[in-house]
Formats: sequence, structure tokens, C-alpha cells
Amino acid sequence: MAIKATSGSTSSAEISGNASGADVEEVKSDTYSHNMTEAMGAVLTYRHELGMNYNFIRPDLIVGSCLQTPHDVDKLRAIGVKTIFCLQQNPDLEYFGVDIGAIQEYASTFDDIEHLRAEIRDFDAHDLRLRLPAVVSELYHAVNRNGGVTYIHCTAGMGRAPATALAYMFWVQGYKLDEAVKLLLSKRPCFPKVDAIKSATADILTGLKKKPVTLTWKDNNCSTVEVSGLDIGWGQRIPLNFDEEQGLWTLKKELFEGRYEYKYIIDGEWTTNQHEQITTPNKDGHVNNYVQVFDDDSNSASASLRTRLFEDSDLTTEERENIKKFLKTFPADE
Repeated sequence: MAIKATSGSTSSAEISGNASGADVEEVKSDTYSHNMTEAMGAVLTYRHELGMNYNFIRPDLIVGSCLQTPHDVDKLRAIGVKTIFCLQQNPDLEYFGVDIGAIQEYASTFDDIEHLRAEIRDFDAHDLRLRLPAVVSELYHAVNRNGGVTYIHCTAGMGRAPATALAYMFWVQGYKLDEAVKLLLSKRPCFPKVDAIKSATADILTGLKKKPVTLTWKDNNCSTVEVSGLDIGWGQRIPLNFDEEQGLWTLKKELFEGRYEYKYIIDGEWTTNQHEQITTPNKDGHVNNYVQVFDDDSNSASASLRTRLFEDSDLTTEERENIKKFLKTFPADE
């Protein structure tokens, strides 16, 4: 599955005629696209030099890439946007040289649009899971306050933004998660981490509990064994400890309940452990190991809910109302 983000409904790129500057932008886009593909497990392409791109998912909801200049605020106002909801962190903005201060200052000169930031770490499904309740709570209040059309964006509009939109559609707008995913993917090519939304849903309804997990790799002939993914994201690695008596590399870690994907790095080479659970290949052929961390009592409310969400992806009326109450009362982000 090759996913490409290019200018669709609009383009904000201002071509200066400086060839070297254009080359730098292209190199940065190439590097970002490569890192995104490696981290997300799908072939993803983002061309920052082509400007802001977006798609209407619903008449009141847009998912897109980042604003690049204050002029992009004018373009969004022209299509009825009342809330600009930015999920980027400062390093994301700095990488592409986006002056967020200028964009926010310009937006603040109008009384018919609001620019908000609710940060989620890029390429990190675990941070997405932990941040979604607070982020969607802020989005929920903004939509109720401003009405109109909401523009949700991250950097490329392929991971964090579509995931946030899906959570909002699932928790607030009454969609079944599978239906929301189908609608979103029919409107915009992207690769949101749906498992993070399912885990965040269960976290709201049952709370967060940790369980011990042990990962092992049997090999006497390698010098280093690391693991990436889990709750640290694909940009980080944790070393395993070697037990000479057993000839095993071992990692003992506590994880919140949920489903986690990971991979081993053996002497610098990424691979899966054939003796642990492996995901089915996605459309690009990528596979990972995975572990499901549930309550020891399989009949507990938490275990039952998490199992159901991963199989059915729907909420009862009472569950959805409880989530809305949670979103209404969640403390505002500082």
C-alpha cells in the first residue's frame, strides 16, 4: 500500500525560484517520508514543498497537513473553518521551518477562527493512546464553542490527525469505529493507528492498569539484542540482558493493558521472533511481533471490554455517554 500526500484541495507553497532552497525542501520531505514509512509500517509519502493539503471527511470535519504560512489561515477561513486544531510538537515545526507563532498571531486577529495546539508525539502509537483522551476532550470543547468546520492536522495528516478525527467520530459523533475508518480512508489516504484508539477507549471506560511482561531471545552468537515499539515508539530501543546460564536475552517490563507491536534488533538487524506472536502481513508485507496485555481474570470487566473492542469496535449507548461525560469534565491541557 503506497500512500501519498500531495496538494489536493489547496496548495500554500510559495515558490521563491531559489533552486537550492527547493532542493533542501525535497530532501527534507524524502527523509521525513522514509522515517514515516519505517515507523508506521506502510509506504507513506509527504511532500511538504507542495504546500498544505487536506480532505473533507464530513462537511464539518477536515483532516490535513500542517499550515505553513499565515496565508493558510485565510484559505481555511474561506472554506468555513472555525477551529484549527494542531497536533504538532515544536521539533516537528522546526524541522520544516514552520513559524507557528506567526500563524497563531495572525489567526488571533480574527474573531471567527481559533487556533489551538494539543501535542502528540510523531510516530508513537503509545503516546497517541495516552494523549487521545485529553486531546479529544479539548477538541470536543472547541467544536462546541466554535461550531462550523474543524481542521485537524499534524505534519503530513497521515497518522496523528486522522487518528484524532477517528476517535472524535467514534466517541462523540456516534460512528462505529470500523465505519469511521472506512469513511475516512475513502476520503483521504492515510494510516492511523486504530489499535491506539481502541486501547484509549478502554482506558477511559476501565482505567489504566499495568501488568508484567517478559520478552526473550535465544541466541548465544549475537553481541546485542534490542527491542523497539512496545510503549516507547519505533524511534527508541531497549536493550535486553543476557543470562549466560540459560543462554537467553531477556527483557522484563510492565505495560499498561492493551495490544503492543514490537520488533527485535539483533546486532543492528531488524527482525521478528518466530517463537512469539506475529501480526498478519499488511498490504506492504510488513509484520511485527505483538503481545496482548490483559487482566489475568479473562472474565473481568476490563478484559471483556478490551477483547470486545478489538473484535467488534463498537460502543453501547451507555459507554458512549460515559465517554462524553469524561470528555466534558477532563481537566484542560496546560
